[in-house]
Amino acid sequence: MNILANIRDKGRTILTETESKDFLKQAEIRVIETRLAKSKEEAVSKSHQLGFPVVLKIASPDILHKSDARGVKLGLRTAKQVAKAYDDILRNAEEIYPRAKIEGVSVQKMARSGVEIIIGMFKDPQFGPVLMFGLGGILVEVLKDVSFRIVPLAKRDATEMVREIKGYPLLGGYRDQEPVDIPSLEQLLLQVSNLVEQNSEIKELDLNPIFAYQDGAVAADARVILEEE
Repeated sequence: MNILANIRDKGRTILTETESKDFLKQAEIRVIETRLAKSKEEAVSKSHQLGFPVVLKIASPDILHKSDARGVKLGLRTAKQVAKAYDDILRNAEEIYPRAKIEGVSVQKMARSGVEIIIGMFKDPQFGPVLMFGLGGILVEVLKDVSFRIVPLAKRDATEMVREIKGYPLLGGYRDQEPVDIPSLEQLLLQVSNLVEQNSEIKELDLNPIFAYQDGAVAADARVILEEE
């Protein structure tokens, strides 16, 4: 069954991180493999399977911003750290969002550092789906260094979006920072544009952060929100 239709059948409009990444993988968008753990023991087991260090994050369709729930633990290197992090994450979420439905935690391998990028999508009342590109992580909120285009994108649009941001020199290699694979970012924009065009029920989409490297790019976190029926 189509992932989006399955979410509808569950009476939800917000996909969890693992659901969002499964949906993106179907569109051949590269994401960090993420597995849902519904118990502490399962989180430890999946951490061993993926390989340390790992990241644990709260998995809930009712918590959009996981950091606000103190629901993210980075760089966990041992089973003991994973077990403690699982308990801490659930306790924090239950304290801050007592009515949220908690499905467990997502487990993923810690990504190597790279330039953090964001690609987002929202629906403008007049123009319809709009794509956003910029520097990601916390920088997107601080610098607001982003570019926009209306869906669908042409190749020229993707090329211009990447080069329009003020932080573009960071992508080309700044001081001892290696240059990133610009064509892979342009291709990613086109893939997201195509995904949005083919799935009109998508209301919002965020890939943040995307880690951009010299040899490609990978989304470390993802969120998809559907239109209300």
